[in-house]
Amino acid sequence: MKNNVFFVSGTDTGVGKSYATGYLAKVWNASGKRTITQKLVQTGNTDVSEDIEVHRKIMGCGMLQEDRQKLTMPEIFTYPCSPHLAAEIDGREIDFSKIEAAVGDLSAKYDAVLLEGAGGLMVPLTRSLLTLDYAAGKGWPLILVTSGKLGSINHTLLSLEAARSHGLDVFMVMFNKYPQEEDKTISEDTEKFLRDIVARDFPGAEYMEVPVIAGTGE
Repeated sequence: MKNNVFFVSGTDTGVGKSYATGYLAKVWNASGKRTITQKLVQTGNTDVSEDIEVHRKIMGCGMLQEDRQKLTMPEIFTYPCSPHLAAEIDGREIDFSKIEAAVGDLSAKYDAVLLEGAGGLMVPLTRSLLTLDYAAGKGWPLILVTSGKLGSINHTLLSLEAARSHGLDVFMVMFNKYPQEEDKTISEDTEKFLRDIVARDFPGAEYMEVPVIAGTGE
């Protein structure tokens, strides 16, 4: 498998990972880097991943052949909760071999795969396996999505420290400006603080702002 899979996680559930994932795919594709997005585990859906639909909308394309083949959404559970509980409610285990086969297929066809997780890094996939340990075990570089809302500094620093202590390579931090925060005093200072922290403590990581994209309706 080529080393071109990037794991996208967030500081919390509502930070806008899907929005940011779609945006990065759009940027990379526009630069000539053939990029596809994938969902590690989707919960709260039945047949189609709503997060993949968000990606495609931001990317400005319709559903892809790989979407119809379920390669981009190999595991979908019906209950909108953590993957470990969603799997238990649906009465079946997460099929990690199915996920890994899909990742391998996409990795072979594209220059980059943006693999979006569910929730944050500490979300359990099973009763004994956390998301960040699974991603670290696969050697996937981390793209962390954060925002300017109150509490983001704390959540971002905790996530970065967890990534470092569990052996995840921080490839990029994305500061998501959608939705726009009402308190610009907090959001602007949060952005400056986090940009400085990334530059100081993770000098090898990229920092990217995710703008509000007109006409997406997201």
